[in-house]
Amino acid sequence: MASAILANMKEEVTCPICLELLVEPLSIDCGHSFCQACITANYESMIAKEMESRCPVCRIGYQLENLRPNRHVANIVEKINEIKLSSEEGQKQEHCARHGEKLLLFCKEDGKVICWLCERSQEHRGHHTFLMEEVAQEYQEKLQSALNNLMTKQEEAEKLKAGIQQEITSWKNQLQKERQNIQAEFKHLKDILDSEEQDELQKLEEEKGHILKSMEESKHELIQQSQVIQNHISDLENCLQRPTIEMLQDVNDIIYRTETFTLKKPKTFPEKERKSFQIHELKRTMQMFQVHVTLTPSNNQNIVVSENKRQVMYVHYHQRLNLFSLSDDHGFRYGTRQNYFDGILGCPSITSGKHYWEVDVSGKSAWILGVYGPPLLQTTTSFAYEQVSKYRPINGYWVIGLQIQYISFEENAISLTPIVPPSRIGVFIDYEAGIVSFFSVTQHKFLIYKFSACSFSKEVFPYFNPMHCPKPMTICELSC
Repeated sequence: MASAILANMKEEVTCPICLELLVEPLSIDCGHSFCQACITANYESMIAKEMESRCPVCRIGYQLENLRPNRHVANIVEKINEIKLSSEEGQKQEHCARHGEKLLLFCKEDGKVICWLCERSQEHRGHHTFLMEEVAQEYQEKLQSALNNLMTKQEEAEKLKAGIQQEITSWKNQLQKERQNIQAEFKHLKDILDSEEQDELQKLEEEKGHILKSMEESKHELIQQSQVIQNHISDLENCLQRPTIEMLQDVNDIIYRTETFTLKKPKTFPEKERKSFQIHELKRTMQMFQVHVTLTPSNNQNIVVSENKRQVMYVHYHQRLNLFSLSDDHGFRYGTRQNYFDGILGCPSITSGKHYWEVDVSGKSAWILGVYGPPLLQTTTSFAYEQVSKYRPINGYWVIGLQIQYISFEENAISLTPIVPPSRIGVFIDYEAGIVSFFSVTQHKFLIYKFSACSFSKEVFPYFNPMHCPKPMTICELSC
């Protein structure tokens, strides 16, 4: 039906002179249309014979100046030519380029659509060939499976990319915090630590550059892999939308490329592979100011001081009574009975300069240590209030401690979050600068806390409080 309509249309726009589709059609006075070249040649022929120019169809006379372009017919001719070109192209696709036979078979080995003559050729002899209709569904399913697989990989790549971005942000935040920590530590020690500060900051910057560069490279690699996956997805989607013949052309190659694609997971930089900031140089510098600290005798019934005056421990009163007679054997001195529980001071007293000592608190579940100096104004408080708020700078205490959690005893207690629980703590005091700093000096070395702008007007002393934990606090021997 469609071909009959097309034939009728072609007949209507065929030139009566050359019997081809009209080219640049012109209409004459009677309404018939001709190719511009054909009607012009007809007119010139008539004039040459000294004859009146007449329509080649109806023989009605016409004048050359009355010829006019027929744009409507020209548009119809253009559409017919497009249909004709499309039809010819379709026939080309459906026929073998080598033999001209219709493409009906599919060769599995070569992944190509072939004709019956191709099947008998040397090139395809012995291969497994099938009718296109028999394998179309199979390869559609393979293509769809490959597409689904790539979609899954694309989702995984996006998740990995988001994870990398989150890790980059986390690293930036962590490194920024560590930068601030390093800057704070070196600032506390002022000019003495300036050179060490710059060295450590430089190391951190280099590490930051290395880590972030590695992360950015991983992110860039993921972006590139995502683009490759997207390209494969586009190829598969386009392939699935084509006619069966086009879909099956080179289908094995497309499937092979998509199925063999492997998503490479990005290289990360686990935190355990790097070392946190170490303060070996700081410790050596602070040891320049080390002092030999010993404990003063105590009147507290619950406080026990070792014979060498470098270890203090808490003992319950009833336990003290049971052990009192064994003090000589154990090397501990016991104080006389009192009605309160408190800490103990160390000596020598400090009235100027910089001083440093270390205390071992490993195994203890509670302790307080730092510096104590008599306050300028003596305050009178109740016993209950004193137990809660006594350890404050206003009362002469610049101390930190462990009581369920790590605390800095400022005017309002500040909760501390050390990287790891400190087992050996270094205490540094700069009397003139009004600074008291606390460092973890075991395997993980870091600043725990610092008091600044401390008001020292009198002598101050090292302070030790074992709390109610029976494990001892020990003043460490410092190596020179």
